[in-house]
Amino acid sequence: MAIIEVDDLVKRYGDHTAVNGVSFAVEQGEIFGILGPNGAGKTTTVECVEGLRTPDGGAIRVCGIDPRRDTDELRQLLGAQLQESELPDKLKVGEAMELYSSFYRAPVDWRELIDALGLTDKLGTQFRRLSGGQKQRLSIALALVGNPKVAVLDELTTGLDPQARRDAWDLIEDIRDRGVTIVLVTHFMEEAERLCDRLAVIDSGRLVALDTPAGLVATVDDRQRIRFRPSAPIDHALLAALPEVTAVERAGGQLIVTGTGNLLLAVTTELARNEVVAGDLRVEQTSLDDAFVALTGRKIDA
Repeated sequence: MAIIEVDDLVKRYGDHTAVNGVSFAVEQGEIFGILGPNGAGKTTTVECVEGLRTPDGGAIRVCGIDPRRDTDELRQLLGAQLQESELPDKLKVGEAMELYSSFYRAPVDWRELIDALGLTDKLGTQFRRLSGGQKQRLSIALALVGNPKVAVLDELTTGLDPQARRDAWDLIEDIRDRGVTIVLVTHFMEEAERLCDRLAVIDSGRLVALDTPAGLVATVDDRQRIRFRPSAPIDHALLAALPEVTAVERAGGQLIVTGTGNLLLAVTTELARNEVVAGDLRVEQTSLDDAFVALTGRKIDA
């Protein structure tokens, strides 16, 4: 069941069309990613979903309501962690949670939420004293304190170090496990590939693809490549005859076998049958980054 429906969304700023005919639906309980480079129209799209901007065309429904006409009701159903989430420097964590909790009809127990996010020992700490990762966790807590059905997380991990980023990914998965549908705006390929059930790829204001991460990769190239150094000579024809193999070539002392399906098992089984060991073995597959380049003609600068 679709919990968010976006139909032919258009948003202009003067002569510039930031979002041009974007359509997608978000299913209940999924992590739905919106992937694209900076300036692609991702944030404008979700700000229209959040009711923060008025579309110039198209229609949006969130939990069956219009974000612009039913603003008060939307605030009870949707929590948002904005791309630029700043609080007054001297506001303490506990004060922020108590304040935000007062905005909602049926908030969660914010102390339990803070504990789940590992911020209990920071309740008396001013916002300016928090680390980048702690500020991000607080912004998630503020987005969830109203017990929303949907959470929009916009560039959640930008600026975080690798460990803090992975901690944030764990938090996102925990939030989904609580029953919250998540819209995740990102330009990080690894983040999108790990977390998202489906992805809308947006470039220059247009939707260029909509599929699972694996589906996007498969539409571009579902082949695999295995590189290894055989411990003894092996007839290339033996490998080429395998149904999973499409090509066998030599590169110096390495063999490169290209194919589909369960290629690794097929090749290693044939090598074992001929008493050949695959040294320095590497499996290479088309990545989401490769798929994005094929779909848009350019890479994302992370």
